Amino acid sequence: MNRRWARPAVGLAVAGLVLPLAACGSDDSRTTITFFQFKSEAVEYFEGLATQFEQENPDIRVVVQNVPDPETALRTRLVKDDVPDVLTLNGNGTFGEFASAGIFEDFADDPVLDTINPGYVDIVQALGESEPGAVNGIPFAANASGVLYNEELFAEVGVEVPTTWDELIAAAQTFEAAGVTPFYGMLGEAWTPQAPLAPLTAQTAPEGFFEDRFAERTTFAEGWRTAIDELGELFQYTQPDPGASGYQEGTRAFAEGKSAMLLLGSYAVPQIRTFEPDFTVGSFALPATNDPAKTTLVSGVDVLVTAGAGGAHPEESQRFIEFLLQPDVVQAYSEAQVAIPAIEGAANTDPALAGVQEYIDEGRLVGFTDHQFIPAIPLAQLLQEYLFEGDADAMLTKLDESWDKVAARRTWGLGKVEQ
Repeated sequence: MNRRWARPAVGLAVAGLVLPLAACGSDDSRTTITFFQFKSEAVEYFEGLATQFEQENPDIRVVVQNVPDPETALRTRLVKDDVPDVLTLNGNGTFGEFASAGIFEDFADDPVLDTINPGYVDIVQALGESEPGAVNGIPFAANASGVLYNEELFAEVGVEVPTTWDELIAAAQTFEAAGVTPFYGMLGEAWTPQAPLAPLTAQTAPEGFFEDRFAERTTFAEGWRTAIDELGELFQYTQPDPGASGYQEGTRAFAEGKSAMLLLGSYAVPQIRTFEPDFTVGSFALPATNDPAKTTLVSGVDVLVTAGAGGAHPEESQRFIEFLLQPDVVQAYSEAQVAIPAIEGAANTDPALAGVQEYIDEGRLVGFTDHQFIPAIPLAQLLQEYLFEGDADAMLTKLDESWDKVAARRTWGLGKVEQ
């Protein structure tokens, strides 16, 4: 769909972004659009943007809808054919499923994409397309998932940032010998091992693995064995009972200096900083091989902007989308959330991102492995069970069986590729 309405001239002062939500008023001449906003950490930010937009576009009223369980709420609305006008969503398997079903607009010919880092556009397309070549969501902000580390503790123990798998394991062994927990495990929450799994699979699975898996030309037992073994090895260097701690406990423990590293991404930095660590939080891409040239940065589209296909208010929705995607708006959000702005050429100078910026600049990016899964496939629970029990063969067999039960539909993500 080619939409070429003029971009509004909006001068947005970053310092004044967060404003109270304006009263609805009684001006019935305004066009009302709904804005479905999923990011709980940024409710005030996006409500402030909606208010600012209304002030500069007095013919439009924006109703911001924040819900506690956005994916469930959106599924419920779709059943009722009630698609919001404009949405922010996480670029994950659920988005891919909806995009593949034709729920969202196609922005492939929209000039706003000219300002977006093409690497993130590729990641969105790999999640799902309404038709070949479609872009059903515009990247807004991304994250970087690798390893977070305590820079001062690394210096104190004399450990260099590892660039190979062997160096990473050697670093873990050095910290352990020094009486420092290398990685703080958070297996009390099943999703947490998905974070390190993503870079491990991205670097060790065969090229085109998911296309082949959807086409039943391979299995997880064949393509993921190295990654699963490496994941198990990493978790040999956690505290004694990683199942007793979840995300909250793990981020607090790291902030208190109880581990050298966390197997998480930049999305965890704002929470870590709420515990006021007295050290610099750094990051590096997790190396899964002994060839640094093969190391890639797992970077997901944490927030994308999209619109319901065939919405009742396309012109007003487009004006609001273009407002949201102004570089200064994206930059301000990224700095507040320690995120990566999806605008091409933009950067976040936060120290927590300095160690991965070269991968962003060079386009050495790959999306999250788990974003090729939908909730019906219990990847997180299977990983958690594996890391408790240590049976890689059983885990991979169960994953293949679960995948086969669901993926025969081939209705999302890379399952829609031509065979």
